[in-house]
Amino acid sequence: MIQITEKEFAMLTEYIHSEYGIELKKEKQLLLMGRLHKLLVELGFDSFTDYYHYLISDKTGEASSVLIDKVSTNHTFFMREPEHFEFFKNTVLPYLKKKKEAENNRDIRLWCAASSTGEEPYTLAMIMAEFFGTEAHLWDKKLLATDISNKVLDTAKKGIYEKDRVQVLPPNWKLKYFQSYDSNHMMIVDAIKNEVIYRRFNLMTPTFVFKKKFDVIFCRNVMIYFDQATKDRLVEKMYNYMEPGGYLFIGHAESLNLKQTNFKFIMPAVYRKPC
Repeated sequence: MIQITEKEFAMLTEYIHSEYGIELKKEKQLLLMGRLHKLLVELGFDSFTDYYHYLISDKTGEASSVLIDKVSTNHTFFMREPEHFEFFKNTVLPYLKKKKEAENNRDIRLWCAASSTGEEPYTLAMIMAEFFGTEAHLWDKKLLATDISNKVLDTAKKGIYEKDRVQVLPPNWKLKYFQSYDSNHMMIVDAIKNEVIYRRFNLMTPTFVFKKKFDVIFCRNVMIYFDQATKDRLVEKMYNYMEPGGYLFIGHAESLNLKQTNFKFIMPAVYRKPC
């Protein structure tokens, strides 16, 4: 096992924090060493110092992309924190439908800011398909789903999941929105796949450049890896790119610093931008 020194750990964690906002504390030193060891061997490096210099000298972005795939944790599943999806279906969508119809505007803009392997955005797309029913074709409700990891985005785009992972969904959803892929897997149908646009995106980008503001942002279970200053900056950027009256969903292990934001608390892990 290639050992990592305290100096090397400090160099790498400073780079990871600067580039991706992820804060790795001292107790994560062995974890980082374990996750990167095989990569160093594959690249032919004898030390983490050599790897660090390779990382910062790479101009293609590929080395950095591989690093974040190794470091980030992408644990998700269908219907995670289900009360959020109930609130989205029963409160948010009726509000948006009424508001948009009054404005003669049938464009609903959603952003899943940490989409991981796709369970969250596909769940939202299925909820919208159910909610709008026969009128679904009248609405522009494509959903932007972003993540920093190319690896999980590749999985999400395929939309193929083990049957056990799909069992938590309503039976009629499995019939309408999935098709058999093989004996152990099911695949999202194209009608739902086509509602989700996947892009690689770094939440630490200094300035967001989206063309339009969002009505709803799901940014769940990612800010737990950030320090408070990083969280505050990200929340401010999301606030600025949200329509008045829009909703922000975060993870239940997370919270907003209400002294630093104009978002208003609605329910646990749900906030709203004032109209």
